[in-house]
Amino acid sequence: QLHFVESGGALVQPGGSLRLSCAASEFTLDSYAIGWFRQAPGKEREGVSCMSSSDGTTNYADSVKGRFTISRDNAKNTVYLQMNNLKPEDTAVYYCAADRSGLTCPKWLPLYEYDYWGQGTQVTVSS
Repeated sequence: QLHFVESGGALVQPGGSLRLSCAASEFTLDSYAIGWFRQAPGKEREGVSCMSSSDGTTNYADSVKGRFTISRDNAKNTVYLQMNNLKPEDTAVYYCAADRSGLTCPKWLPLYEYDYWGQGTQVTVSS
């Protein structure tokens, strides 16, 4: 049973945009800190963006600053990652994760510390 369902991944040309979504079921997102991660083939999963549960603090990996924006809609129990000006090096499987402790952000926790994970969505940036 999936608690955190992702969507929005696609094939897009360089310079294009995508918005990834993660919809939570069976838990209320507003009490969780959120992390977005990505994993490219042959590479470790890395933190891309995060948002705290307390004061909305956000943080971004240097490689995506100014291009990606994290947000949440508590009424829809959904978090988003808006990705603009996509580059081929952004190609990866993207994952959202929820952290009940609220310690995520501005730093990402070790992967095992997250309580819920999305199933992953493929983003491919290619011409």
